Amino acid sequence: MIGPVLLLICLLLIGLSFWQFQHGLRKAQTDRVLERLGDGQPEVQDTDTRWTGLERMFQRAGLGKPTDRLGLWLSAWVIGVLLGWLFADGLGLITMIVGPPLFLRVYISWCYQRRVQRMVEQLPQLLDHSVRSLKSGRTLADAVLGGVESTEDPLKEAMGRVQRNVRMGVSLPDSVSDFAEFYEQDEFRLFALGLKVNHRYGGNASELLENLIKMIREREQGARQLKAMTGETRMTAYVLGGLPILIVGYFILVNPDYLMNMWNDDTGRIMLFSALVMDISGTLLMWRMLRSV
Repeated sequence: MIGPVLLLICLLLIGLSFWQFQHGLRKAQTDRVLERLGDGQPEVQDTDTRWTGLERMFQRAGLGKPTDRLGLWLSAWVIGVLLGWLFADGLGLITMIVGPPLFLRVYISWCYQRRVQRMVEQLPQLLDHSVRSLKSGRTLADAVLGGVESTEDPLKEAMGRVQRNVRMGVSLPDSVSDFAEFYEQDEFRLFALGLKVNHRYGGNASELLENLIKMIREREQGARQLKAMTGETRMTAYVLGGLPILIVGYFILVNPDYLMNMWNDDTGRIMLFSALVMDISGTLLMWRMLRSV
């Protein structure tokens, strides 16, 4: 049983290596030329497809493009599925098919939330530098671009698309609006809206940015207070959501035959699937309740 599975894994890896080698020979030179031509070009609006949506998720999370290591990830997933089926039969097969994509989705979401939170924390620093530049006599575009240079990553890296668009002749409000829609964050949208209003109707740009700094800091303070007030509720939800998983892990370590006997029995299998559905439904319900707080 193990021999055919290992032979299949070896054939898959050999075929994948040949495909990667040929693909690299064909496109290495072309990709380098296109990358040089694309330096400084404005960002193109992606088409609304599932694959571009996946690339958008990766780029917003700061993980690059998923196509960079697509072959490696797919081969690792296939090997994991085969090993799961080899060591745990149907249960391992289902776990390895569903588990890695679900884990990847949660990890991307966690990286995105962490990165955007850090960018929002850095935004007042950028606006403060822009206000000082405006008061020293610089234009609004020069002040904002100078503020981008004074910040640190990840905000500086993320707003590189704004700098590229401005260098290519796109107006600053439109560039910041594209940046805000890409990351889908209210603070960035307010920043873009303020620049649009100032660009169209004029006014005191430094006062506008100062009010925006004050509002962002007040929102951040309110969010921290709400997080502190709801800490007990969130901890309860985490415990209730993770308790079934911990119990299953405990049984697997202490008495794995107990779960395997249930899995091999028709009634036990129905009970396991029912418990899984109820656990997932309860976790999603608590997650929605926490998001509404």
